[in-house]
Amino acid sequence: MKKTLLFLSLFIQSIIAFADDSVGWQISTSDKGGDYYGAVVASGRIGILPWREPFSVRDVFLNHVFDADGKNGVSRVLRAINPFQLQVYIDGRCMELNNVDDWHQTLDMRHAVHSTSFSYQNRAKVAYDVRALRNMPYAGLINVSIEALDDIVINVRNVPVVPNEYQQPVTEMQNINVEGTPLSIMRTRAYSLYRNNEVSASSAFVLPKNDDAGVAASGNSVEIYKHLTKGEKFTFSLIGSICTNRDFIDPCNESNRQVIYGVYEGVDQLVRAHEALWNDIWKSDIIIEGDDEAQTSVRLALYNLYSSIRANSRLSIPPFGLSSQGYNGHIFWDTEIWMYPPMLFLNNDMAKSMMDYRFDRLDAARKKAEANGYMGVMFPWESDDAGEEACPTWALTGPFEHHITGDIGIAAWNYYCMTQDRKWLEQKGYPLIKEIADFWISRATKNADGTYSINNVVCADEYAIGVDDNAFTNGVAIVSLRNACKAAALCGMKYPKIWSEVADKISIHRFDDGVIKEYEDYDGRGIKQVDVNLLAYPLQLVTDASDIKKNLVYYEDKIDKNGPAMSFSIFAVQYARLMQGKKAYEMFVQGYRPNKLPPFGVISEGAGGTNPYFTTGAGGMLQAVINGFCGLEITDKGIRQVPSALPPHWKKLTITGVGPDKKTYTRVQK
Repeated sequence: MKKTLLFLSLFIQSIIAFADDSVGWQISTSDKGGDYYGAVVASGRIGILPWREPFSVRDVFLNHVFDADGKNGVSRVLRAINPFQLQVYIDGRCMELNNVDDWHQTLDMRHAVHSTSFSYQNRAKVAYDVRALRNMPYAGLINVSIEALDDIVINVRNVPVVPNEYQQPVTEMQNINVEGTPLSIMRTRAYSLYRNNEVSASSAFVLPKNDDAGVAASGNSVEIYKHLTKGEKFTFSLIGSICTNRDFIDPCNESNRQVIYGVYEGVDQLVRAHEALWNDIWKSDIIIEGDDEAQTSVRLALYNLYSSIRANSRLSIPPFGLSSQGYNGHIFWDTEIWMYPPMLFLNNDMAKSMMDYRFDRLDAARKKAEANGYMGVMFPWESDDAGEEACPTWALTGPFEHHITGDIGIAAWNYYCMTQDRKWLEQKGYPLIKEIADFWISRATKNADGTYSINNVVCADEYAIGVDDNAFTNGVAIVSLRNACKAAALCGMKYPKIWSEVADKISIHRFDDGVIKEYEDYDGRGIKQVDVNLLAYPLQLVTDASDIKKNLVYYEDKIDKNGPAMSFSIFAVQYARLMQGKKAYEMFVQGYRPNKLPPFGVISEGAGGTNPYFTTGAGGMLQAVINGFCGLEITDKGIRQVPSALPPHWKKLTITGVGPDKKTYTRVQK
């Protein structure tokens, strides 16, 4: 353990700029009274949501720890017991938003730290930062610095908050010695209301060695007392950890152990290790020259995806990452079609975790197929930790949005194509892809003319329910079956001829002018989100440029402009590859600008929405850049770069750390 705890002033942290790359790394605000939508700091296991009020942490979210959302309700991801609830008093008065000035907040994405600074009535300057530690993924760290502008008395309390999703909360204190220094650990444990999940949150204050501040336990809180003379500074930290019985047999004691480890390790070392891990992650980055606004927005998208997952965790990313309980924290097609592709290009280990998530739930997918009368595996539309269908029963997406199963098979094939890992394909990939092919064979119906149909589905456009021959669903089935044939051949396995027969004869319906119909009886009505256009990218079933353009023009004005953010990213990819950079940029910004929320620019699902951060939209935005403007594409032999156009005002696009070999790709304005 380091003998001293050196705290960098957060005033300095908020303005640190790297000489070569300061643009696009920090997002700041000084508007304490405007609309406010928080920016999360997350470790892939927990998400901590700082707010604008002094020292406020509004919520802490758990990754893949579920309870029911009511008696006999569907699963919903739990908010954690919140151990980061500092209350700071100066001369007996609590610092609140209405009595502070010079308020300023910064999200530093390079270091994954959320910083706040302000002055309090000409009596003190205050700065603090919040981290969800990458090196201790169940723990968070708050560092605080207070400079006295006059003689003052400081009183600090930490009172944990137990959300209303819990019962039987118990808070207790444990006093130990760390290198001869007394340490008071506050621990709160409780059980979720309906499924009896055990959650334990522990926290402790850390003071500089030999500091004379008083620390005492009082009821259900720990308190610090400190007298400061004018010009004197006081620094301290709060370390907190949240553990559950999903990940630990003994979460109650483990949360204490995590805190004790953090104290012994030392705050400086915790920060260094956290920043070292993030520095390694950022070796895979996107650099845009000529558009600072796009640079910041793209990096915020990357930051939120990186924050929401960990390599080797065998977990995936829900549509709102670790920023909220949106969509109950379930896993949808949002993972495989939208968020997984950027991760596959930029961080194979994170992408592998997303695939592992599905492998671990194969038994549940087999049971779902059997229960619905199909062969192979049938993945749930909304998956929780058990891998069973977790969609609310009033929504027909659960029983009938079947393209999800093929989406997963395509993701598995693309993992092989990216890594060229034949052993993985033989042992993991092909067995999964085979069972998905078996599902589609049992799902398709042969028509009198020898073609095949897939009837009674919910489209990717979820306004269309109970339709036949949806273009995207059928396209996914075609690609899944063809991939299965290729995978079997690579693994030296024979495959049923019916796979290729059905793949070649599944119906895709068209209007008289050749535009693909969204489904057999489609009549031109408005749609929720992109569907037909997915056949050109990412499915690559429509390859003729004139056909691609024809479908783009037809469906652009059919999409609900308040629908999910990611639709227009697909248009951006295709227009960029059609060498129409200006139009591609128009589609690119349409996919996120109307959805940006103040003050940090987090994006909501739909334009005018209020539910950040929509990581699905982030995945679409990143595909527009990686696969559209830079022209990167996965082929059976790995990555290739196809011709594409940059937006007219972009000077250069650089993508670093791509693929298993961590290559760099560029596109320069011509």
